[in-house]
Amino acid sequence: MPDPLSLDRCVVCVPARNEAVALPRLVAALARQELCRDGGRLRLVVAANNCTDGTVPVLRGLATRYPALRLHVLELSLPPETAHVGVARARAMAGGAAWLREEGVEDGILLGTDADTRPPPHWVAANLAALAGADCVGGRIVIEDSGENPAPGWLRMMRERVDAYWSAVRELAHAIDPLPHDPPPRHGDHTGASLALPVRWYEAAGGVPPLPVGEDNALVAAVERAGGRLRHAPDVWVEVSARQEGRASGGMAGEMRRWRLLAESGSPHLLPGAGFWRRAFGRRRILRGAFYRGSWAEDAARLGLSGEVLARLALESPNDIAFVARAEPLLPPLPAEEAEIQAATGALEAMSRALSGTAEAV
Repeated sequence: MPDPLSLDRCVVCVPARNEAVALPRLVAALARQELCRDGGRLRLVVAANNCTDGTVPVLRGLATRYPALRLHVLELSLPPETAHVGVARARAMAGGAAWLREEGVEDGILLGTDADTRPPPHWVAANLAALAGADCVGGRIVIEDSGENPAPGWLRMMRERVDAYWSAVRELAHAIDPLPHDPPPRHGDHTGASLALPVRWYEAAGGVPPLPVGEDNALVAAVERAGGRLRHAPDVWVEVSARQEGRASGGMAGEMRRWRLLAESGSPHLLPGAGFWRRAFGRRRILRGAFYRGSWAEDAARLGLSGEVLARLALESPNDIAFVARAEPLLPPLPAEEAEIQAATGALEAMSRALSGTAEAV
């Protein structure tokens, strides 16, 4: 039986657009992976997307410097309308899957990350271990804050508040609609910076959608619609740069620019309030229960759908994960309810305490 923690199963897939400065740090971090220490070699595919800054020559030089890595560079020359991260990530991951197939790997694993990340030495091993109980693993994003590159005060403050808010959201989700495959402790990130999944699940999901923004989250959503178990393992994480000029619109860099504007302007940071999330997770709980109960008419009436629609989706869905992922977008939209981030966090925490140990959901 193949070793589940073997590097022979893996390939790291990276999209890159003019990343000659950032890539040496990533490549060095990958070469320092714990699983490489006993002579193991890690595959690395980089899709160089219309690069003009010497990214490709830099990669060629790095390939000779780090014998622990087997590097394939895909030089892309794409028309402007498709020269975005969605297509580049799709090419990188498809290239990785093809490489594994060419070498006869039947249970291959795709490990996706970005050019400006720095994975810790246990990153590959932690992903492989987490996949033993899941079909897709998202890694936590840690913004770089070191002596050499300290994060500004506004960024630390905003990140602390945002982390506390989303931690409270996840706590409420667990109180209302717990997921056996993704129990606490868990984080909430599943982005292109750290995403691992078997080739079979990548292909079952249809690959990376060629979207200019949000292609990583769209891939994860497709995995769940196919019935895949998404795990947010706490020991899977990567460090990302604090740069605010990213290569993709709508990514982490854009979010940090928004945080800076909020911090410097003093404007209220508004996010969905506790009541919104309680109703959202309550509806998921009803859907999950309906899948197992088969009580289509009663549950459909509570959710504002027809029983026929729910029954059809249940027949088409391999499990409750797929059923909820397919049915939830069909539900009527919830009323918008926003609150200032710290007030919302406090309300979420209080609601979780009140619900803990009870059967109340909605």
